Amino acid sequence: MTETALLHADELTSQVRGLGIRPGDTVLVHTSLRAVGPVHGGARAVVDSLLDALGADGTLVVYTQTPDNSDPSRWPLTRGRAVPPAEWAGLRATLPAFDPARTPSYGVGVLPDEVRTRPGALRSDHPQSSFAALGPAAARITAGHALNCHLGEESPLARLEELSARVLLLGVGYSVCTSFHLAEYRVPGQGSREYGCAVDDGSGRRWHRYRDVDFDTSDFPALGEAYESLPEQPVARGRVGAADSRLFDLAPAVAYAEKWLTEHRAGRRPAE
Repeated sequence: MTETALLHADELTSQVRGLGIRPGDTVLVHTSLRAVGPVHGGARAVVDSLLDALGADGTLVVYTQTPDNSDPSRWPLTRGRAVPPAEWAGLRATLPAFDPARTPSYGVGVLPDEVRTRPGALRSDHPQSSFAALGPAAARITAGHALNCHLGEESPLARLEELSARVLLLGVGYSVCTSFHLAEYRVPGQGSREYGCAVDDGSGRRWHRYRDVDFDTSDFPALGEAYESLPEQPVARGRVGAADSRLFDLAPAVAYAEKWLTEHRAGRRPAE
């Protein structure tokens, strides 16, 4: 059995810099620590290495989603289990409201919560699709995340686009590339559906329903592969630890995704 060497934070810093991370960058990172391999200090050391690479003027951003705060009818998708319809009303009445300071992220690994709980980190207010950021641009990125907008023009993704942010995929593929969701909002005829979640807007807990984009990640791997194959080679690839990793600029990737999705999803029937 082959043993994997234990990595140290300074090695990871060197590797992400080698991939192209620059001091002062604003970077949205998606990570599989299992793919990276054993790191001395675990998630804390990985975050330290990223912050070291970004420097004092850089900002680290993570997706701190909470899809478990969702309508019980959707739990087979959001929680991986079903509950009887007879229990739905009671669950809607008792599910804890989202608290940006306390509610842990769900389904995105341990690194987002390591960033979220750092002193000085800020988190956006969306009860299902929040982001956390640490660095000088954190306030601008996380402010104004509209309750009825998961990942569109009134979300941190649009602020990241304005800031010429970059996307770092550490050991994960394009299926989890949240930036592509921003492009979905710009695709003509993109379907929508109803969402539900528990919120507390200062006047007490309540169940909130709203309509937003009906997201679809099924073609994101093909989209990412097409973008990566462009002649201008917009995606830098390399190893960080044991993880096959990618780095690219967010804004041009979203612009390409809008065109690609518009072409490849043409003729789909919008959701009701």
